[in-house]
Amino acid sequence: QARLVESGGGSVQAGGSLRLSCAASRRTFRSYAMGWFRQAPGKEREFVASISWNGRSTYYADSVKGRFTISRDNAKSTVYLQMNSLKPEDTAVYYCAAGTEPLAVTTEYDYWGQGTQVTVSS
Repeated sequence: QARLVESGGGSVQAGGSLRLSCAASRRTFRSYAMGWFRQAPGKEREFVASISWNGRSTYYADSVKGRFTISRDNAKSTVYLQMNSLKPEDTAVYYCAAGTEPLAVTTEYDYWGQGTQVTVSS
């Protein structure tokens, strides 16, 4: 069973940047598609970005296109989410997930991290 641990969250002012990391415990990390999701208080968990197992395909929610970048380093079993030009509406708990395909739905992912809080102030 894969264990995922997120880090890099924190508080930042609008317009600032953060880079989230998600470290996986399994050597088979490289065979998994990875996704980032977020959940704000009182809202459902929503898709942010995903990446194929080899890093060649990436997908983004419209709300973060052009501002966020997902990447992975299979040698380090780590996936990243670079977040630039942050807005207050980006405030949420961010989760990474591992699954078979880089889809935008939570049900397609088998393993989840515990989440990391991102707070953007205006």
